[in-house]
Amino acid sequence: MEWSERIGRRIRLRDLHILLAVAQCKSMAKAAEHLAISKPAISKVVADLEHALGVRLLERDRHGAEPTIYGAALLKRSVAAFDELRESVNDIAFLADPTAGQVRIGSTPLLSSSFVSGVVDRLSQRYPRMGFALEVTDADALDGELSERNVDLLVAQILGRVTDETFSVEPLYDDSSVVVVGAQSPWARRRKITLHDLADESWVLPPPKRAFGPVYVTAFRAAGLDYPRATVFTISPEARISLVATGRFLSIVPNSILRLPRPRAEIKILPVKLSAARVPFGIITLKNRTLSPAAQLFIEHARLLAKPLRP
Repeated sequence: MEWSERIGRRIRLRDLHILLAVAQCKSMAKAAEHLAISKPAISKVVADLEHALGVRLLERDRHGAEPTIYGAALLKRSVAAFDELRESVNDIAFLADPTAGQVRIGSTPLLSSSFVSGVVDRLSQRYPRMGFALEVTDADALDGELSERNVDLLVAQILGRVTDETFSVEPLYDDSSVVVVGAQSPWARRRKITLHDLADESWVLPPPKRAFGPVYVTAFRAAGLDYPRATVFTISPEARISLVATGRFLSIVPNSILRLPRPRAEIKILPVKLSAARVPFGIITLKNRTLSPAAQLFIEHARLLAKPLRP
């Protein structure tokens, strides 16, 4: 009776949507403008929710509005409820047309331009009506995108996430790193090269403390060398590849980026022994979250594409 009387009949999805808008905008006035409704209407919805639940949901002052601990708890579950509802609609669309559906993927610049693009290419050929939303951001921001359900899954490094009780982690492959030059570079014709031979060349590398930088710093130190004072520092793999293709620069990149989404004939791998640890990549999802058929299809094709990349 308590659920029916206090909750089931008195709390509507629209009310939760309005409360979420207030929390995101941090202001009733801004939420009203965003939702194109009046501020008194928002105030009434919030007041009715607080009366139904018997707790204060928002702290309001002249600076704006912030959720209380009760409001934060309600919103946390509400986001999950909206997400499940959206996935239900996606399931219905997929059942009505198995060749359609949308999957939202979070990934890094490196993986989005290589492995993820390879999976999307395969899936879009087989299911041309499928849609893909790709959120590309720094590795540190990906966990938040998944936790807030802005994406269905992550394709990312799995280090540090395996023991996290929030996530389910499925390893796909361990990627090695290689030293590369442009096909027309004089170095491309050499058969015996050491890292020492290349120490004073023009390098394009990630910063030493970002992206793969720490991995490459370790590789140079293992060879008794300092990390090069690169001509260009960038975390963008595509920028590094483009500069290397000119024939004037060298770089270190994960091997998979040279194979996906297509082989790169303009880039040559040098026969340099590189003591760089393999980096494990995989699929990361939220535990106890039901994925849409489209997301499950993406994971199935990711497994198939990863097989040749496994050592």
